[in-house]
Amino acid sequence: MPELAAPVGRLGSLAIVLHSHMPYVEGFGTYPFGEEWLFDAYLRSYLPVLEVAERLTLTVTPVLADQLEAPGVGERLERFVTELRVGYCRREAGAIGGELGAACEAEASRYEHALETLRGLAGELLSPFTEASAAGRVALMSSAAAHAVLPLLATRAARRLQIDAGLRSHHRRFGAPAGFWLPECAYEPGLEGELAELGVEAFCVDQSEFLDPVQTLAPIATAAGPTALAIDWGLISRLWSLSGYPSDPAHQDFHRKSIWGARPWSIAGAPYDPARAQAIARRQAADLTDALGERFRAGAPDGDGLVVFAIDTELIGHWWWEGPIWLAELIRLAPGAGIELVTVPQAVERHSAEPRPLRSSSWGEGKDLRS
Repeated sequence: MPELAAPVGRLGSLAIVLHSHMPYVEGFGTYPFGEEWLFDAYLRSYLPVLEVAERLTLTVTPVLADQLEAPGVGERLERFVTELRVGYCRREAGAIGGELGAACEAEASRYEHALETLRGLAGELLSPFTEASAAGRVALMSSAAAHAVLPLLATRAARRLQIDAGLRSHHRRFGAPAGFWLPECAYEPGLEGELAELGVEAFCVDQSEFLDPVQTLAPIATAAGPTALAIDWGLISRLWSLSGYPSDPAHQDFHRKSIWGARPWSIAGAPYDPARAQAIARRQAADLTDALGERFRAGAPDGDGLVVFAIDTELIGHWWWEGPIWLAELIRLAPGAGIELVTVPQAVERHSAEPRPLRSSSWGEGKDLRS
C-alpha cells in the first residue's frame, strides 16, 4: 500500500472507479481468449491493483466472480503462473541473456511476487477483494448478471432480471453493494427508475457528449432517487486514448512476445528497461494530478468539485504493465495536491447532487448505443 502524502488545502474529491469484468473463458485454453486471459488479468491486474488500492471503488461482475470461484481454478492458476510465466520467463532470460534477458528476469520476478500472494490464498481467489473491502481500502460495486447492455434488451422484465440477479450475486458474495455499474456505462432515460426499484443508490454514466467538464464536477440527482455520477472523459482520455499514458515508447510492449511468451521489448522496440518505464509511469501520475488540480481550480474553486475517473481494471497491469505503479503514485500524490480520494458511497454522501437531464449514452464509440 502506498504511503499517502500529507494533505494540503482542499481542491476537490477524486473517485477512482475500476470496472473488473471478464467474459466466460473458464476452462477454455485457446489463446488469446481462453482461460489464459483470465489468469493474466488476475496476476497482472487484480492482485497488484488490490495491493496498492486505497479509497477507491471496484466492480466485480457476477461473470468474473463465477469464474474465480470455479472448482479447481486456483490450482490451474498456480500451475499456469509457475510453469508458463515464471518458468518460461526464466528460461528465456537464460537463453538470450544481455538486456533482453534482464527484462525477462524482471518480468519473472513480478510474476513470482504474484505467485507468493496466490499461494497464501488457498484457492480462494475472491478473498483479496473481500479482505480489501473489509479493511475499508476499497468499496465493491455490483453490476448486471451477464454484463448485458441494459438499454438494448428487448423488455423491461429482462432488464430487471439482469439487475436483480446481479445484485443478489453481489449480496451473497460481498454484502451490500457500493452502487451499480451499468455495463459499457450504457444508459437510457428511465433506467434509473428500474435501479431505484431494486434499491440501487448510485451509478456511473458517460454524458461527455452533453455536459462540459465543469458540469460533471457535481453528482446528478435523478427524479427516481439514485445519484448519477458523470465520468470525466477528458481526463480519462489521458490514459485511455491511443496516445495516452500506456503508449509511451518506454513502456512494455504487450503484443510483442518472445518464443516462450516473455515480453522483453519496449513499445519503441528496444530492450525493456523496467526502472525507466516505472519512472515514467510515476511522472504520468504527477501529470494527471496536475490536470486534476487544474480541473478543480477552473470549475469548482470552492473545493467542492468531484471528478469520477472510471476505467477497466484490466487496463491497469494486464494491458499496461506499468499501470499499478502509476496507480500507486496517483494515490500517493493526491492528498498532497489537495485532492481527497473517495469511494462512490463517500462521493454521494459528501457532494450535493444537482438535477440535470440525462441523455441516452454509453462510453463506446460515438458515445451512443451503436457500440
